[in-house]
Amino acid sequence: MSFSDYLRKDVRLVTLRILAEMPGFRANSSVIANVLHQFGHVATRDQVKTELRWLAEQGLVTLDEAGSVLVATLQERGQDVAEGRAVVDGVARPRA
Repeated sequence: MSFSDYLRKDVRLVTLRILAEMPGFRANSSVIANVLHQFGHVATRDQVKTELRWLAEQGLVTLDEAGSVLVATLQERGQDVAEGRAVVDGVARPRA
């Protein structure tokens, strides 16, 4: 696995964890990008939207468009992945 693949998988996991901590399990792509930056990930808003679309394709989040941002809502399967109860290829696994 390349370093960029590792980072992409971790961004996906951290995104799910961010949503798990948000009120209503929802956040927009701009907020997610800012919080990812606080966790040491440098991701453009476009990259965040790309990863959110990928997470939606896997059934981990649902998306709504609100102007220029995407609003993501964590799904039950996404919370299971964020907490390590389920595994999805392409998302890093949380460590003990």
